Amino acid sequence: IGYLIFTLRISSEGIDSTLVILQSRLQLHSKGETIKIIKKYGDLPLVECYPRQLNQVFMNILSNAIDALEDSGNSRMMDRLPCSSYQSPTIFIRTEMSDPTYLAITIADNGIGMSEEVRKRIFDPFFTTKPVGKGTGMGLPISYQIIVNQHNGQLYCTSAPGQGTEFVIKIPVV
Repeated sequence: IGYLIFTLRISSEGIDSTLVILQSRLQLHSKGETIKIIKKYGDLPLVECYPRQLNQVFMNILSNAIDALEDSGNSRMMDRLPCSSYQSPTIFIRTEMSDPTYLAITIADNGIGMSEEVRKRIFDPFFTTKPVGKGTGMGLPISYQIIVNQHNGQLYCTSAPGQGTEFVIKIPVV
């Protein structure tokens, strides 16, 4: 089965449709709160891309952000986290030109973050920090392949315990 490549503008539609699919998960049952979504969409140029595969990347990263925020609510570490971690659970989404040759999509959360040892392994196939039955460890490796191998882009993550996590997707412009 082949995939269609399109030249189009990455708009808010793909990200917003993913958020609609995930809407029921945005209610954190452990905390009785709803995850706040803060979006800042920039005006982006045309890019050659596989839209369905990009939506899969958005789904994987946003699902992990929701899981991290849920884990923040269940964690006994909350008493030891910096004050900024006490803000309501939030996912930040931004699209912008990172330089003249790449557009950037940033998805960040204010969850508990991850250690450097975990961060170094998140793109390894079958690596997961989730309990058995909750995750396969394939979402981020597949996302990495979609962005790097199929879109000639970049996908990287910054995170630290108590500081949340940020994923940056860079796609070359046409």
